Amino acid sequence: MIFPTDLAAFLELLRLHGDAAYGLIFAFASSHSLLLALFAGYASSSGALNLGTLIAVVWAGSFMGDVIRFWIGRRFGNKWLLPFTLPHRTSQIVVKLVDRYYVWLILLHRYPHGIRGVAGFAYGMSRLPWLIFLAFNFVAAGLWSGVVLAAGHMFGQISEEIMSDAFSGLGMVMLIIFLVLSWILSRKLERVAERS
Repeated sequence: MIFPTDLAAFLELLRLHGDAAYGLIFAFASSHSLLLALFAGYASSSGALNLGTLIAVVWAGSFMGDVIRFWIGRRFGNKWLLPFTLPHRTSQIVVKLVDRYYVWLILLHRYPHGIRGVAGFAYGMSRLPWLIFLAFNFVAAGLWSGVVLAAGHMFGQISEEIMSDAFSGLGMVMLIIFLVLSWILSRKLERVAERS
C-alpha cells in the first residue's frame, strides 16, 4: 500500500518505515511545522514512533532550522525578503520586538503562526549576539519539541483510552483549540509590535 486510506494504515506505514519518517519529521521540524509535530506525537502514542527519539529529532530540527535562518538574516539582511510582502512585513515587526523582548520572543516564536517562519531571519537582522541566540534557541527548541510532541501524544492517549474510534473527534477539537490559541498569541504579538 503506497497511500494509507485510514489512520490505522497510516500508523502501520510509520511502524514499517519509522527511520525514514524520522528524517521527514526532522526536515519539517526545521520549519516549525506544528501540525506534523503534533501528528508525530499522536503516532508515538500508538507505538508507531518512539517518543524519546521524536523529541531528540524535533529538538535538533527546530534548533538547526533557526540557526540557518539566523545565519541567512545576519548574512543577507532584509533585502532578499523585499519581493515577499508578508514575510518582509512580519520580519520587520519581529526585528522591532527583538531589541526589547528577545528572551520571550526566542522562547515563544515557534507557537504563533504569523512569526514562526520568519523569526529566525529577524533575529539575524537584529543586533542580537550569536551566543545569546544559540543558548536561548537551544532551550526554546527543546521546550517546543517537548510541549508539542507531548500534546500530540496526549491527544493520542485520550482518543485511544477514553473514546472509541467513532468519538475520537475530541482529540481533533483539542488540537484545533491549541492552534486557535497559537493564532491569538500571534495577533497579540503583532499588536505589541505595532505599538512599539
